[in-house]
Amino acid sequence: MITNKSSAVVLRLIKELKRFGSWCGETHVQKTMYFLQEGIGVNTGFDFILYKHGPFSFSLSDLLVSLQSNDVVRLIPQQYPYGPSFDLTEDGEILLDKYSDKLEDAVAKIEQVASKLGNKKVVELERLATALYVSRKMNGENDIDLKADEIIRLKPHISRPNAVSALNEVSDILPT
Repeated sequence: MITNKSSAVVLRLIKELKRFGSWCGETHVQKTMYFLQEGIGVNTGFDFILYKHGPFSFSLSDLLVSLQSNDVVRLIPQQYPYGPSFDLTEDGEILLDKYSDKLEDAVAKIEQVASKLGNKKVVELERLATALYVSRKMNGENDIDLKADEIIRLKPHISRPNAVSALNEVSDILPT
């Protein structure tokens, strides 16, 4: 059952990502939640670590499994090579409506993140979330080349032009 703000935020995020054209697989939910929490400041209490494809929260992953097992969200299978995508069930829609008061001022922020990241592919989300991760870790460092160097050190498959581009795009996505 959905009983806390974190669950309500996840459900609303899934709904908004779908509205803005997202595939809405787990990677999409993970990376946009990272932006929502660490970039925009919606406190959901998820702990993120830098993992295989950028910031990842095991507690968010566990919550997604719990929501699925409680028939609040469902995974919709896709054709190979694509993984499944999340969608709210009818019960999920009802619960989201019931617990919308837990979202208060987060709705506009969720919509903002979903509108800017919803149409991104997994590879783009990895770069952007990693750029945000590095920017937060190097707080106060204004040299974009040093930040790009750190992204490349952490993720050698990301080229310098893509690292610099991701850093610039993160600045455009986040409020000033």
